[in-house]
Amino acid sequence: MVSSSPCRPRHGKWRQHDLLRRVRRQREGGGGRVRRAAARLRLQLPHLALHHLSMLRAGLCASAPWRRWPIAFVWHFLPASALQPLANRVALYRSFPTRFLSRAWGRVNGVELPTWLRKPVYSLYIWTFGVNMQEAAVEDLHHYRNLGEFFRRRLKPAVRPLCSSSCLVSPADGRILHLGRVKNSEVEQVKGVTYSLENFLGPQHGRSNDPASSSFRDRLLTSPDNELFHVVVYLAPGDYHCFHSPTDWRVELRRHFPGSLMSVNPGVARWVKELFCLNERVALTGQWRHGFFSLTAVGATNVGSIRVYFDQELQTNTPRYRKGSFHDHSYVAMGNQVLSREGLSLRRGEAVGEFNLGSTIVLLFEAPKTFTFNVHPGQRIRVGEGLGAL
Repeated sequence: MVSSSPCRPRHGKWRQHDLLRRVRRQREGGGGRVRRAAARLRLQLPHLALHHLSMLRAGLCASAPWRRWPIAFVWHFLPASALQPLANRVALYRSFPTRFLSRAWGRVNGVELPTWLRKPVYSLYIWTFGVNMQEAAVEDLHHYRNLGEFFRRRLKPAVRPLCSSSCLVSPADGRILHLGRVKNSEVEQVKGVTYSLENFLGPQHGRSNDPASSSFRDRLLTSPDNELFHVVVYLAPGDYHCFHSPTDWRVELRRHFPGSLMSVNPGVARWVKELFCLNERVALTGQWRHGFFSLTAVGATNVGSIRVYFDQELQTNTPRYRKGSFHDHSYVAMGNQVLSREGLSLRRGEAVGEFNLGSTIVLLFEAPKTFTFNVHPGQRIRVGEGLGAL
């Protein structure tokens, strides 16, 4: 039985009003605390989490006790570093064992599936990611013994014709993330998010590395009349996973950067600065008819390996590596080696390598200032389609 306050009448009507006011005050006070907590979180958590936080906040506004559990979980179990600035959030993300998970996934990909199970598994993957099996060299799903073989399936020779009017063609099937001229030695991985060109490629041997002479971008150029251009192609899980040579050129050096294997999905690339410099990657650098040219295959989560067909020594996603290290392999003849003194020649459209699952290809190249792209960010593109022309 509820006793009335000595300073208020004992009439039942006044007692009901008093209780209603107390309940309203508690709800308003609780709502204010929720709004203030949500505002603090909105300022500190990444953009990708805002949608989930709004859902948590909506649940809190209700009076049912079970709806308060999500925000209690956030406050009591979310690591404190997740509420710090962006650099700490990236460090938290990088602490996840993505390399171990990727190696584990690579082992799963190599497990041979029973014949009766292959068609249901591959059909589910085809339906989920929109794979066009009519382009595959072998359309029979029972032919692929494991997921790895299915991911690395070859295409029919005629389905990827080379554009004859373009001096540069797409090296992979995928979507254009970003393209344009490189300015101030900073390259955009997506709109508004950049990475350092020098951190991405590393020091260039045989070129001037005096910081006082010029910028890193200028030191890559062979002619002051040329510009440095870039284009980024993102391969989704349903895309063809091999990559090809985008032009006729000579590969002089292979540089392998061991590193993280964070997702290169555009949503992640928008808030992780220098994502492409943090992830494991294989950079092929050399020359084409206009000067400097490079093709870099960037690894990602569940990309257990990056394979280059003409380089059997390359081993990616090894269990141990030293942070910030890289390993070089030269294709230029030295001493009595059976190699060309100008490097390894690649023809336009020639198959260069493959990913286990999808990832990203970054082209950086020198060209005359008259070079123009005929594609745009967000556009779907396939191997052999033109990227630009002079």
